[in-house]
Amino acid sequence: MNQLQKGLVFALVQVLFVSSLGAKLLWDRSRLPRGWAATQGYDPDMPIRGRYVSLSLVVNADRIYSEHATLPKTPAVAYGAANVYLTVENGEVVANLADHFTGLMVTAPRPQGNEIVASLTPPVVYFLPEHAVDPTRTRQHGRLYLEVTVPKNGPPRPIRFGVQVGSEIKPVDAP
Repeated sequence: MNQLQKGLVFALVQVLFVSSLGAKLLWDRSRLPRGWAATQGYDPDMPIRGRYVSLSLVVNADRIYSEHATLPKTPAVAYGAANVYLTVENGEVVANLADHFTGLMVTAPRPQGNEIVASLTPPVVYFLPEHAVDPTRTRQHGRLYLEVTVPKNGPPRPIRFGVQVGSEIKPVDAP
């Protein structure tokens, strides 16, 4: 096998790897639950940031912080942090107390309307196309939401932005 043939085989293998990842993400998006979560600005301190936006999601945490929830007595929970897994109920991302390490935590619980919400850690990264306008920096009419796919393990995967208009969330046109 000469150098050109080795290079072509290597390129084909790389294309197959990338294609398989893309196919897996599309498959997950079609079968896993999807829900909306409010966003709150989070800007990492990185000089070479690229074309992405880091967002902290605000999720429903009623099951964790209500007066009926039984939280384990750990130092993290005493400061408002809790290890969680995510589910989707009625189109909304909901945090549930996990009994094992998931890599996801909620912090800073606070009342909002008739529910308790908390910030999800780590933040979610949303990559923007090259010439797209950053929706977090433009003035929107209503609160900015992010539709996400919620896998069984790991952080939520962003799909698209939406803006709350009245009681509905309307998707923002693709940039």
